Amino acid sequence: MSDFIAIDGPAGSGKSSVSKAVARSRGYGYLDTGAAYRALAWHVLDRGAETDDAEAVLAAASDFDLRLGLDPDDRTVAVGDTDITAAIREPRVSAAVSGVARVPAVRAQVNIFFRSLVAEASYPAVVVEGRDITTVVAPDAPVRILLTAAPEVRAARRAGELAGENAAVVAEALHKRDASDSAVVDFLNAAEGVEVVDSTHLDFPQTIDAVLSVIERKQGAEHGR
Repeated sequence: MSDFIAIDGPAGSGKSSVSKAVARSRGYGYLDTGAAYRALAWHVLDRGAETDDAEAVLAAASDFDLRLGLDPDDRTVAVGDTDITAAIREPRVSAAVSGVARVPAVRAQVNIFFRSLVAEASYPAVVVEGRDITTVVAPDAPVRILLTAAPEVRAARRAGELAGENAAVVAEALHKRDASDSAVVDFLNAAEGVEVVDSTHLDFPQTIDAVLSVIERKQGAEHGR
């Protein structure tokens, strides 16, 4: 059974890229929980429904055959035999994903899926990143980290990832996403026992080092019991 390395954080905090790099450096698996919610949002839309219809979301979840691996270098996402790796990043899916995440029964079902993936993994540990990993999915994980940064820094980074996008538009979309998701789960404040890594003034390698430092310290304390 693999250990959870639980990493939460808001949009644009760098948690996906940092988590992947940390997983690669340690030989761990990597689970992007946001990809699962995006895949379900895609599945709802593909069925001709809308994610603001909770019944439609639940119906879609009942026949949701998600294929999601843990290899940090293979980020293929599929529903059944349909590869939707690129499709889940489309704006229409990004706009719809919060509707899926707001349905409590769906969150409970997806969280069970996440826990089973980690439990059955062949890796010594899995870096699991998302919005409520440290508090709901794996509150007893030996390593729990909240990766954050100032809102203007997160917006600038996200705009940099989306070449050609207007920075002000990206910032507004990020703010809306945070506001919508924070109505469901508090991912902006660290729960008790969760370490905060603030990357506002850190570059990418420094952020990776800061996260690795927390992991090594926490694992050392765990093994020293």
